[in-house]
Amino acid sequence: MSFEGLYADTVGEIEVEGKVLVIKRIKQTFHLSADAGDREKIERVLNVYADSCPVARSVKGSIEITSALNFTPV
Repeated sequence: MSFEGLYADTVGEIEVEGKVLVIKRIKQTFHLSADAGDREKIERVLNVYADSCPVARSVKGSIEITSALNFTPV
């Protein structure tokens, strides 16, 4: 299995609450190069992966996590 055509940009948005920095939002953009015929399958995985991610499950309800896909067909 190769992950050469996959990387992600992740940005955390921080706010001050009572003189404490608190992460409020995390925005992820997944960059993926794959066969055009796999796009629907990839989008389905992106829509459900957070339910199986230990980090996403741990912060669910306290930090808003959004994900986007930048898909490049090969």
